Amino acid sequence: MLNRSVPVMLVLAMGMFLAAPYFIAQAPYESTMGLVQKIFYFHVPAAIMMFLATFTCGFASVAYLVRGRARSDRLAEAAAELTVLFGIVVLISGPLWARKAWGVWWQWDARLTSTLVLWLLFSAYLLLRRFGGPGTEKLAAGVALFGMANVPFIYWSVNVWRTLHPKTTVVPSLVPAMKFPFYWCMVAFLLLFLALLRTRVRLAEQQDALDLLLADAEG
Repeated sequence: MLNRSVPVMLVLAMGMFLAAPYFIAQAPYESTMGLVQKIFYFHVPAAIMMFLATFTCGFASVAYLVRGRARSDRLAEAAAELTVLFGIVVLISGPLWARKAWGVWWQWDARLTSTLVLWLLFSAYLLLRRFGGPGTEKLAAGVALFGMANVPFIYWSVNVWRTLHPKTTVVPSLVPAMKFPFYWCMVAFLLLFLALLRTRVRLAEQQDALDLLLADAEG
């Protein structure tokens, strides 16, 4: 049975997502990009959740490699799935914004390319877990650590290399009328992230318990 906090978080998240378009519509237009800039209110929170999921998977993988606890492995796998999920949101919303702002769907610059690499790494993690067979948990944990190490590079890349992508100073420089809808969306994405993570971990716990019962019955 799921923790009672999960339905509460899901209801709150859905309510906040339904209200988000109203607050985003009330925010002023950015002076150079106009209407398309409003993708920012979903694109950036999704990217932050992708990073949060990556770190969760990475640290849980470290705990699994050190102590070998199944609960750490379950948390790592659940977080890897969320990295891929929120990564899809990022990789779709980004080009939609880029086509209007830059005139192209994609640029092979440091930020975009490294983000795609991160998504591919965690997709490989999940494929490894799904098709790698018994004993691939530690190898997958190594992939997760490599993916987590990629996050600081992605974040700082826009400040180091020349790129069309906005720098990391965008969020701190938002005008107050833009900050409220941005942080509103951030909380909505965070609630969704926590609810999905808790639900997926619980499902994995139930699956492991069922596998154990089946093994006992066959043994």
